[in-house]
Amino acid sequence: MSTLDFVIVGGYMLITLALGIYLARRASGSMVDFFVGGRSLPWWLAGTSMAATTFSIDTPLYVAGVVGNRGIAGNWEWWSYAIAHVILIYVFARLWRRAEIVTDNELTELRYGGRPAATLRAVKGFLFAVIIGSIGIGYAMLAMVKVVDALQLFPSMGLELGASGKLWSVIAVSVFVLLYAGVSGLWGVVATDFFQFFLGLIGAIVVAWVAVAHVGGLDDMVTRAQQLTDFDVLSFTPLEFGGGTLVAWSKTAGISALTFFSYVAILWWAFRRSDGGGEFIQRLSAVKNEHDAEKAAWFFNIMNYVVRTWPWVVVAVVALVIYPTLSPEECTALGDAAAANPGCDRELGYPKLMLDFLPSGVLGLVVASLVAAFMSTVSTLINWSASYITNDLYARFARPHATQKELVWFARVASVLVTILGASAAFYADSVATVYRLILAMGTGPGLVLILRWYWWRINAWAELAAMLAGFFVGFLTSIENPILNLQIQDFGLRLMVTAAITFVIWVPVMFLTRPEKPEVLDEFYARVRPGGPGWKTVRERTGLQPAQDMAKDVQRIVAGLMILFGLMFAIGGVVLLRYGVAGTNAAVAMLGFAWLRVLGPPEIAPPSPEPRTHPS
Repeated sequence: MSTLDFVIVGGYMLITLALGIYLARRASGSMVDFFVGGRSLPWWLAGTSMAATTFSIDTPLYVAGVVGNRGIAGNWEWWSYAIAHVILIYVFARLWRRAEIVTDNELTELRYGGRPAATLRAVKGFLFAVIIGSIGIGYAMLAMVKVVDALQLFPSMGLELGASGKLWSVIAVSVFVLLYAGVSGLWGVVATDFFQFFLGLIGAIVVAWVAVAHVGGLDDMVTRAQQLTDFDVLSFTPLEFGGGTLVAWSKTAGISALTFFSYVAILWWAFRRSDGGGEFIQRLSAVKNEHDAEKAAWFFNIMNYVVRTWPWVVVAVVALVIYPTLSPEECTALGDAAAANPGCDRELGYPKLMLDFLPSGVLGLVVASLVAAFMSTVSTLINWSASYITNDLYARFARPHATQKELVWFARVASVLVTILGASAAFYADSVATVYRLILAMGTGPGLVLILRWYWWRINAWAELAAMLAGFFVGFLTSIENPILNLQIQDFGLRLMVTAAITFVIWVPVMFLTRPEKPEVLDEFYARVRPGGPGWKTVRERTGLQPAQDMAKDVQRIVAGLMILFGLMFAIGGVVLLRYGVAGTNAAVAMLGFAWLRVLGPPEIAPPSPEPRTHPS
């Protein structure tokens, strides 16, 4: 990188840091101000922040690795979450906003009661914030380190750090993120997210434009990509249409039928965020009302799946064309991160394209965009993990009578803690895709319980605790080599199926062998969120309150929304990859979904709920 590139990157970082520190005053009043922005976020800012959170510096590296090793169809590993995210629009966004919580874990003691609920809240707070949250932060930091290595940033500054380069990279990244995220609270995070998202998007488009121009245009890119791979790298799904049967499994697709089935039929509902969860709920709880929560969720879906998918995919395909092998010499030249995997690290195709083909100044802009993506994700993860430690552990169990000033102070201490743990995770990991799959496997299993707790009174705290712990340990043991029980399953799709099945077999008996929640706990929860469906019939009769949700229409809205989202995404993909028949068909599907949604009309907003008529048990 040239001096101009460093000036651009450094200037961007200083401006963002200054903005974050300036907005810190909005986070100093109370825990609600620090973690949910005083519930005053505009919907477009919340939606952009949700999209920015999922777009980290690791994402283009991850997509480059997926496409290079498994083809475009391999992206169903994250595309499948669109199903849950459309359900979030029409079902869970409104329910979460009505709950009016600070963290999604706080819902635990609204839905359940007594010691089981408190136990679940404590275990979940520790597991998600300290374990999974730290791994997520480390996952993003690992990608940052790989980019620092690949772009040879330290040698460009005249620093030859040798084997300690990765350690110093992690330390530098950790200190900067902590300075930025540890003081600003949610308002600072989302305000900077807005600029970071669009800068990151511009950077991705610039890399795609330059890369395609280098290979001679889209037509040459498509032709050469098919010639250089022994599988159908450009297929959107592992399916073949026509021929002897209407639909058949493709033998040349980059992923197996079992893996694809696991993605579209299991992953989205079995994962720990099946009902929204985590950082998204933090944003939806921070908007002004449930109508804004629905709009924020739609805006996120369009930005995340329709807009952002194809710049990454295009660059990944070009990287496959320009670097068909990524020889040991090429990988080693990219730094210590690649030297650990010298055979073929497809994740490094993205930064290698940047280094080889972007001119001075433009390279600085794109590096700044990757730094922006990194900052948006890690600052969110730090704030979210700290919210669990502060709200669900410290304020709930250690200091229930703490002042708001003390809680804000402790939130900043918690931010330091999770940053240190995340840096440690990054230092001991090598592959972005491997860490991502570990997070998926460890979080698979409890999703069905999380969905059902909103719609069936019989779900209790013990069932959710059993599902969460079973999914965590089964996913962990089937993902790694260990000297005690070598249960590692290589096929990722089979691993997800095994984890979901074992978890189900554990939590269902636990639920029926333990007591249901007390009627007064169920009545209070139902009166607050007013879910539809048959699972609350007895509670409705007892309280005299009707549901504030039309489940039949909402299911239709979900189907129409999926038609719009996937139709638009694959229509754009068809144009980009010069498959105009695919583009036209999917555009028609999107238009049909839009017309259907117009006929159904918008969901009704729930009126304020009166006190329920509870009866003694």
